Amino acid sequence: MKIELIPAIDIIDGKCVRLTKGDYGQKKVYNDDPVAQAKEFEKLGMKRLHVVDLDGAKAKHVVNVDVLRGITAATGLKVDFGGGIKSDDDIEKAFAAGASLVTIGSIAVSQPDTFMRWLDRYGADKVILGADVRNGLVSINGWKEDTSEKLLPFLARYVKAGVKNVLCTEISRDGTLSGPSTDLYREVMEAFPGIHLIASGGVGRNEDIIELDEAGIPAVVFGKAWYEGKINLEELKA
Repeated sequence: MKIELIPAIDIIDGKCVRLTKGDYGQKKVYNDDPVAQAKEFEKLGMKRLHVVDLDGAKAKHVVNVDVLRGITAATGLKVDFGGGIKSDDDIEKAFAAGASLVTIGSIAVSQPDTFMRWLDRYGADKVILGADVRNGLVSINGWKEDTSEKLLPFLARYVKAGVKNVLCTEISRDGTLSGPSTDLYREVMEAFPGIHLIASGGVGRNEDIIELDEAGIPAVVFGKAWYEGKINLEELKA
């Protein structure tokens, strides 16, 4: 198996939670201690972690930077951090707290000049373009606002500008365990074969990850499926 396995820790009030379809009203707490959860993922052999500051996404500025700092201090995981990165201060806080990469979505839509400045300043290896999709259109600000941006033209603009890493979340499937949008990710990879695409949303069992791997998708984020005991990391690694 070639696909990179990236567990997710989503944070609200300093706790590890999962939402369904991005709905803050459908919140379930899985661990009161995200640092302990990160250590568990590392013990399972994971190398990478996707951390989302859901409070930050809602507040439009980074909130849970202390949790990020705790995770990077306690583990050797390569952490990508997103949620609420809207300013120079936010992105600097994330890197200072130990993030290896940052995921930027909303700013790439609303302030493309700022996104390009960050891409130039920090480099394409440290920036992930977040493309959260609902009905084929990019959604921003914690999935609360739909835009008129169609996915492929949106990606094309930034891939041309040097973006290498893309996190694409199919919002309608996120947290549903109903299976990933493999056809969507395949379409993205056919359009942009050189990118490191991280598929997100809908993973509900080992077979879903195997399907993405066989489709040539480079990486996958999973959360709820693992927390609910639906996937077995030992089997996947084997």
